[in-house]
Amino acid sequence: MAFHHVPVMLREVLACLDPRPGQAFADGTLGGGGHSEAILQAIGENGTLYGIDRDEAAIRAASARLSGYPGFRAVHGNFHDVKTLLPGVRLNGGLLDLGVSSHQLDTPERGFSYHDDAPLDMRMDPSRGMTAAEWLNSVSEADFRQALWDWGDEKWAARIAQMLMEKRAQAPLRTTGDLVAVVDAAIPKAVRRKDEGHPARRTFQAVRIVVNDELAPLEQALNDWVDLLVPGGRLCVLTFHSIEDRIVKLAFRKMQNPCVCPPKAPICVCGRKPKGRTVGGAIRAGKDELEENPRAHSATLRVFEKEEESP
Repeated sequence: MAFHHVPVMLREVLACLDPRPGQAFADGTLGGGGHSEAILQAIGENGTLYGIDRDEAAIRAASARLSGYPGFRAVHGNFHDVKTLLPGVRLNGGLLDLGVSSHQLDTPERGFSYHDDAPLDMRMDPSRGMTAAEWLNSVSEADFRQALWDWGDEKWAARIAQMLMEKRAQAPLRTTGDLVAVVDAAIPKAVRRKDEGHPARRTFQAVRIVVNDELAPLEQALNDWVDLLVPGGRLCVLTFHSIEDRIVKLAFRKMQNPCVCPPKAPICVCGRKPKGRTVGGAIRAGKDELEENPRAHSATLRVFEKEEESP
């Protein structure tokens, strides 16, 4: 299957990053390369774009797609490790699209989709780490329940965790269908019928986040990305659910107002300096895009600008 991905809020991302000839950018979630290609077109042959992805399939496909751009540099790795992946690099802008790529969802054997019965994998980098099946067959009831609460906002977390233990005692979970069956058995049929989306979507989201360790390192990663920006450079982050958006919003707020001194203190003594400022608030996709791209409905774009150097 060809690696494809429709870039979400491309026009808004380009407007916020404002890429210009000769500048340097990094796309920390390269995916199909849609955002990256648009940036490469703007920065020209003297500009540089580092495309980072933990999925080697994405690296291969995007490298083929972007082979005609001399400034493209593919980097296999996790954007959480940007300072290690791009040592000494200074960026005019960075982009993080935290959603699952269309290719990953549409490739059944990757195990991300609850619509197909496929092996329970869910790893964004299939070459390393524990699969979803391995985690689900070893996790405690309490830890699974907590994961569903923390990363899925799942109100039926306790019942789903209990059902996982019961099903697992009969036979290990091996496929996405097995996990869907756990959710179906836990949530009453009348409730499932009223659910606007698939009843298993929150559980799959929580498991995916845990398996790929997506959110625990996110706040530090955002700080690291801002550290690599030149003064006036911008970091754009696309989120697709309220949990990760809340982390991004609070991280940006702390970078803008890092002082931890008591509110009534006459002067700041903690010595923490702002890294920059949040540009605007939550940006949503326009009406035209919402009609053409279903993924855009849940997308939120937030932008942080590195503080300019004092004269």
